Amino acid sequence: MINSPHPGTGRPTRFALSAVVAGGLLTGCASDDKSLTYQTDYGNHRPLKVVGYPSAGSLETVQQAVWRLADGDTAGLAALAVDDEQADATARNWVKAFGAAAEEDVTADFYDEGSVRQVVVLYFGKSGQIKEIEARIGEDDSWGLTLAEPDPAEAKAEPSWAPPKPGGSGSRTSGAPSED
Repeated sequence: MINSPHPGTGRPTRFALSAVVAGGLLTGCASDDKSLTYQTDYGNHRPLKVVGYPSAGSLETVQQAVWRLADGDTAGLAALAVDDEQADATARNWVKAFGAAAEEDVTADFYDEGSVRQVVVLYFGKSGQIKEIEARIGEDDSWGLTLAEPDPAEAKAEPSWAPPKPGGSGSRTSGAPSED
């Protein structure tokens, strides 16, 4: 308790001090813009179902990609690219091929161990479409996507190695050709 030398002034002093401390705590806990955007996106979209073992970076990147698809946001999807060369055309192709399907249930099946790169197969529940994507760390040491499918037919092609349902193969090495 703060003792005031003047009767009747202790309560306002305690209140003012409490307000300053609380304001400082709230300011210290405020979310940055990236965190707030992620939280808002998370609240505005269907939850992504996950199979396998994503890293924190690959999971966040894939989740954002599905949100951009569902929103029809080609610029936002292209912004996730680790290489800008074909990102815009690929993002347009992906949104056209999978945008409507991404508004419904989507399951992401994560392959490999995910320290620097992770192959992910997206299963679009209602449409039955399947899409292989690659999340990886780019030159700036942040996670992004390989967006290198400027041909619409290539962009919407299903992977020949992926099981028909999520979780069907157990690991990348047991069911898919290795890229190494």
